[in-house]
Amino acid sequence: MTIVERGVLTDEARAELVAVAKGKGVAGVFALRARIVVWWDEGRSAREIMSLSGMSEPTVRLWPERYRAEGVDGLFGKPHPGKGPVHGGKVRARILALSRQSPPPELGVTHWSSRLLASYLRREGVTVSHVFVADLWRENRLRPWQQGTFKLSGDPGFEEKVTDIVGLYLAPP
Repeated sequence: MTIVERGVLTDEARAELVAVAKGKGVAGVFALRARIVVWWDEGRSAREIMSLSGMSEPTVRLWPERYRAEGVDGLFGKPHPGKGPVHGGKVRARILALSRQSPPPELGVTHWSSRLLASYLRREGVTVSHVFVADLWRENRLRPWQQGTFKLSGDPGFEEKVTDIVGLYLAPP
């Protein structure tokens, strides 16, 4: 990293940086980066800027350099590639399709849980974690445990129990 000269900002460039630093629609991290560039140009030491900003020395030295190379756009950072998608579109589509259906009767439950769905998919040769299923539900605003349809119980004695309960309401003791 090269040392960026100090005291080279034009009045126009300084005004632009101050506008970014004080902008109401600007995220705090970008405003701080703009302030760091202004402080650097004012001739403040890296140690003083570190104290004012709470940032490390490499960070304090990064933003004036990035500003010199790219202008204000450089203060908004660059996308980080990060980790790519773990599962493809077919797996995601399968999870979403199953989530919108009732579980098979042989499972003996009325709705999916993330763990149950993940274990069910293993039978199909698809290995996903329950956390992945839950995250996918959250992304798609799905709540299988709160579906708007009524689901009958898989309990073999369900009919008898319903008859007893309804009988209590119709002919109280």
